[in-house]
Amino acid sequence: MTTPIEAWRSFCEKLAEAGEIILAPDVPDDPLIQAEGFRYLSRLTKLGLEQYLEAGDADFPFFYKLSHETGKIGADNPDNDYWNASIRGDCDYRITGKRGSMFYFSIVANAMRYHIDGSAHATGQLLDSDIAWGPNGELEIIASCNPQPGNWLRLEPDASVIVLRQSALDRTTERGGEFHIERIGGPAAPAPFTAERLASGLATSAQFVHGIANTFADWTRLFRAHPNQFPDIDQSMFQKGGGAKDIYYAHSYWRIAFDEAWVIEVTPPDCYYWNFQLDNWWMESLDYRFRPITVNKHSARYEADGNVRIICAARDPGIGNWIDTSGHAEGTALLRWAGATDHPLPSAKILKLEELCSTG
Repeated sequence: MTTPIEAWRSFCEKLAEAGEIILAPDVPDDPLIQAEGFRYLSRLTKLGLEQYLEAGDADFPFFYKLSHETGKIGADNPDNDYWNASIRGDCDYRITGKRGSMFYFSIVANAMRYHIDGSAHATGQLLDSDIAWGPNGELEIIASCNPQPGNWLRLEPDASVIVLRQSALDRTTERGGEFHIERIGGPAAPAPFTAERLASGLATSAQFVHGIANTFADWTRLFRAHPNQFPDIDQSMFQKGGGAKDIYYAHSYWRIAFDEAWVIEVTPPDCYYWNFQLDNWWMESLDYRFRPITVNKHSARYEADGNVRIICAARDPGIGNWIDTSGHAEGTALLRWAGATDHPLPSAKILKLEELCSTG
């Protein structure tokens, strides 16, 4: 049996080894990218410990945030609230709560394998329109392998997490709901913490850090083959990573000198939601708390013909929809079309910022 000190030392060694992902020869030799890379590992460590150590008891689940302002995974959406609960697929659960005012709601059961192969296979899903809500937005869902009357979220035996997503068009006015989860027919109280649970939680958290960092660094390398463009990429790879099936993901890699602007133009299709965001090399959204790094269907300024012009640059050109590169010279980006039947890819080009400012 692994002792607590052996488990701790092994955990620290695995985290140290993860640093090689940040120092890989093909990662840009940029102090900002490197510093954000090691901060990224620290953030993944925090998230992994929350999921696999603190919230690892599937008999007593609770909703926690696996992605938020200071912990980010795989082009996290600044418009979303993500709530996770760790479960076992062979158990039954009851989710209750009340809907907030955020315009979009979905709940998905996943077989989370980020710590193994970087995947998150969906076993069942309910969208807002699939759910019978109470007169004041009340909610009750039963999650189980066997069908249930009313709101039923299908599990499979290897399901390990339930992910609740809420999306806002306007963060200043919309608020998320409150939700709770409990196991049906479980024990009355948690068992005392054990050395085995410590060892398992630490080991899985370290695997999680490696799996996430490797997966999304490889995605960045793929996007880098077409810099400053939006190639048509097989969507199955994004769904394997936990992406929603009704969203088309147009990822890109960008390089912009500090005297340049990346000008992106597209006419959004008919859809319930879209957004564009700028991310760093590690596929973390840039800091949307303090800088304009995202634009969506509600916040965008449209041209007279319905076209949207997005301008990524180090300073505001005074036209279009400015996205602040926030001191970065390269990174990744994402445009989402949600609920669309048509998925146009934007045109994109690099222009001198002064030229753009002078001509409009």
